[in-house]
Amino acid sequence: MHNISTFLLSIISANSLPLPVILPTFKVPTLSSTLFTFLLSSSPPDTSPPSSSPSSANSSPISTRNLLANSTGGGQTIILDDKDEKSEDKPQLDLIYAINDRPPWYLCLLLGFQHYILAFGGIIAIPLILADAMCIEDNNVKSRLISTIFFVSGLCTLLQTTFGSRLPILQGGTFSFLTPTLAILALPEWACPHQKSQLLLNSTTSRDDEIQGAIIVASLLQILLGFTGLIGFILRFIGPLAIAPTITLVGLSLFIEAGKKSGSHWAIAALTMGLIILFSQYLSNVNVPLIIYSKKKWKIIRYPVFKLFSVLLGMCLSWLLCFLLTVYNVLPTNSNDYGYYARTDIRIDAVKSAPWIHFPYPCQWGLPTVSLSSVLGMMSGVLASTLESVGDYYACARLSGAPVPPFHAINRAVGIEGIGCVVAGIFGTGNGTTSYSQNIAALGITKVGSRLVLQSAGILMLCIGLFGKLGAVFITIPNPVIGGMLMVMFGMISAVGISNLQFVDLNSSRNLLILGFSIFINNSTLFYLVAGIRELDQVIIVLLTTNMFVGGFLGFFLDNTIPGTEKERGIKEWRKTGQDTQGNKDDVFYELPYMREGERCYCLEGESPSIKTSGNCPSGFFSLSLFCLLAPLNSA
Repeated sequence: MHNISTFLLSIISANSLPLPVILPTFKVPTLSSTLFTFLLSSSPPDTSPPSSSPSSANSSPISTRNLLANSTGGGQTIILDDKDEKSEDKPQLDLIYAINDRPPWYLCLLLGFQHYILAFGGIIAIPLILADAMCIEDNNVKSRLISTIFFVSGLCTLLQTTFGSRLPILQGGTFSFLTPTLAILALPEWACPHQKSQLLLNSTTSRDDEIQGAIIVASLLQILLGFTGLIGFILRFIGPLAIAPTITLVGLSLFIEAGKKSGSHWAIAALTMGLIILFSQYLSNVNVPLIIYSKKKWKIIRYPVFKLFSVLLGMCLSWLLCFLLTVYNVLPTNSNDYGYYARTDIRIDAVKSAPWIHFPYPCQWGLPTVSLSSVLGMMSGVLASTLESVGDYYACARLSGAPVPPFHAINRAVGIEGIGCVVAGIFGTGNGTTSYSQNIAALGITKVGSRLVLQSAGILMLCIGLFGKLGAVFITIPNPVIGGMLMVMFGMISAVGISNLQFVDLNSSRNLLILGFSIFINNSTLFYLVAGIRELDQVIIVLLTTNMFVGGFLGFFLDNTIPGTEKERGIKEWRKTGQDTQGNKDDVFYELPYMREGERCYCLEGESPSIKTSGNCPSGFFSLSLFCLLAPLNSA
């Protein structure tokens, strides 16, 4: 009889033969793509020129592969341990640890913490933006919101890496949900009351309940798209001219939020932007000498610290300057004066009053409420987030030494991400979850593609979300520092959307019309459309003020109805390497735990779009995943 420890260990790691294949991705990075992990490996760096392959000729500037192309290099690396357990078959990427390898526990924790640092900026920005839109003035509530989103991000990461795509991919908050959320909260009934009273607290929780319900119901669409296989059908009609305006408008529509925070002290915001650009671009090739102790002797190594931690360093230095200006009373003490919100002691009481331990729990803000306008508006964010994530799965497989994800793995990953968004809604994060491309890029930098490392990162985020004091510390970051970071981040998101046009014939008047009209119409007369029916007007307002929905829908509709060749539309080049890999003998890696030959499973008649047919089941049957997970515990 299988014991529990063997069962859990087998769930976390499964064996397969890695076959790296390069495929393009159109994922929006939620943090500056130049922020990578601290380079740790167990062998000296490879100084030979990178090997060329036919598949790399058609690279995309928004793929993780190209992010790595500008970020490799540097000095020596740390010798860790040559006796660690590894796969016998070495992947072509010369990974130190491939996806099924199991690094030692201390290395898993260290690299997992680095993945947490990478995702920090993108995750922390979301609740800080939501707090203002939801009229949250209580700093303790803000800290609870931050702790909750970290907790849920860790939980969703564990779900995705274990039962979803089973790729080493980190889940966190998404900006795609922010745009419809802000549109919903802009409705007159959700306007912030002027008086600070119990009414404000009640209206705040009501706002979160509304967003909470919209996310839960809208995320059911993503679950449906994934587990029914509809996402594969929809992707056949989506090309660069639909993706470009959708992603570009995600960044453009959020600039006003970055401007509000930057406007509290433009000098500090400009300093933050300048430092991030300085570190990530001008000093990217400067390696800092560090002294380490390895193999019983001291060594001097060089690391591209500025390249790896550009955003983090820029924010910390600006934060330090604000602290010094606060200590010496250079900044005003009157809340009505310009520059007051650059002080670091405004929210210090929240740190003192926050509990050391805080357990997020479902419906902590109240029971969800559902309205048609909010659900339809949030569905636009769900669709955008889904499209963002699909490309990441291919890039992550390539960098972790795994074979190209088959369709059933992609479908299951999308479905599990939808479940993660439902969980996020139930816990009241005010947001959903999506994959983080900067963490995927880090796999190539560290040469560690082990699934266990990302599962360790998920566990760390779970634990960090339980410490209330830590969440309170994050809200003391001055507004202009946050604003400066958001300016760079949203600029990168907009540029990523535009970069999809590399596949399109921009000499074609057809394509120029589709692109220009899809983006410009968002600033036109849509606000003047009124049906006269309150409920219908709410639906119209939410949808038409969600810029990425309008731009993406028009791009999708016009691109599929106006005559044009696939070459002119960029479809052929965009999908050149995205071939179906069904039947690949290596895709056994993507099967759920214990869905292997020799394991006893229960079978249901039919074909599953999200689960590959098990070798235990006759033709025309597929294994029921839940039963297959439990069967080994009951077998002799």
